Amino acid sequence: MPIQTDNLHIHTLRPLPSPVALARELARDDAISHTVADSRRAIRAILGGRDDRLLVIVGPCSIHESSAALDYAARLAAERRALGDRLEIVMRVYFEKPRTTVGWKGLINDPHLDGSDRIEDGLPMARRLLLEVNRMGLPAATEFLDPILPQYFADLIAWGAIGARTTESQIHRQLASGLSCPVGFKNGTDGGVQVALDAIRSAAASHSFPAVTAQGQAAIATTTGNPACHVVLRGGHHGPNYDAAAVAAVVAAARKAGVEPGIVIDASHANSGKDPLRQPAVLADIAHQIRTGDSAIRGVMLESHLIAGRQDQVPGQPLTYGQSITDGCLGWEETRAVLHDLADAVARRQRAAA
Repeated sequence: MPIQTDNLHIHTLRPLPSPVALARELARDDAISHTVADSRRAIRAILGGRDDRLLVIVGPCSIHESSAALDYAARLAAERRALGDRLEIVMRVYFEKPRTTVGWKGLINDPHLDGSDRIEDGLPMARRLLLEVNRMGLPAATEFLDPILPQYFADLIAWGAIGARTTESQIHRQLASGLSCPVGFKNGTDGGVQVALDAIRSAAASHSFPAVTAQGQAAIATTTGNPACHVVLRGGHHGPNYDAAAVAAVVAAARKAGVEPGIVIDASHANSGKDPLRQPAVLADIAHQIRTGDSAIRGVMLESHLIAGRQDQVPGQPLTYGQSITDGCLGWEETRAVLHDLADAVARRQRAAA
């Protein structure tokens, strides 16, 4: 009897539908396609300094309940319509959660919140939600973590992120080089931006690597490179990096590296000391920089939900509707106030430049 040397730690292998099969079952229509394409075009122009508006990526830390996410999306879509001459508002729709050790990995991996890991249920749930959000005329943003999963929903994403833990990963730089949307690389967890600048240069180049086709077959992908990659400042172990001095330092480092940074500032994570209630103070500082003429800051990110804070899952107890189960978020009314303050700051910058 031969000695087994493979799959020693694989318990089961369950089939998934091919990306093209799921896309046919849950297809985008022309209106949704226009929402995605138009927002991508606007984001590229903002990041490149050709559009004087501000990109705002806002929404829950992670999506765990579709009904609350759509409730939030409807409110945000109304703000997008009202503030569209100053802000390009994109909803944060994050389905994958990187974990330092173990924990809930997100809606796609564990859609039923019970450890059953029914990815075959999570993928259609995620795609269906993205269709509904885009149908409202509200574009969506997400973080790309698993290199295979984008085939299932990347056609519905206007902006993507590569997280601080994966910015240095060659696999994720290759992935970004082939994505159709603009991609933001976060600075490293230590706060250093050089890894993000290196990632921008790498993702702008052509790469060849093993991949999975829309039909679910193994293949070799060769990319053209993605010219719409940029830096996301999220602070680090040594403190925040959203102030004017930090922004100027990034601009200088980017100039030395020969890249356009297209700076987006994440008001959460280390920039707020992981305290969601400090996000408005961070954004107020950014708004002040914009009011006084800063043109290097092209966008902001914030974590926001219907209800402020966060909650733990407790067996046998219902979850609070519209409150995060991962990182704490800003509440809706506080979020709306922040959006209007940012819009006012952009308006003042626009008037000064006219």
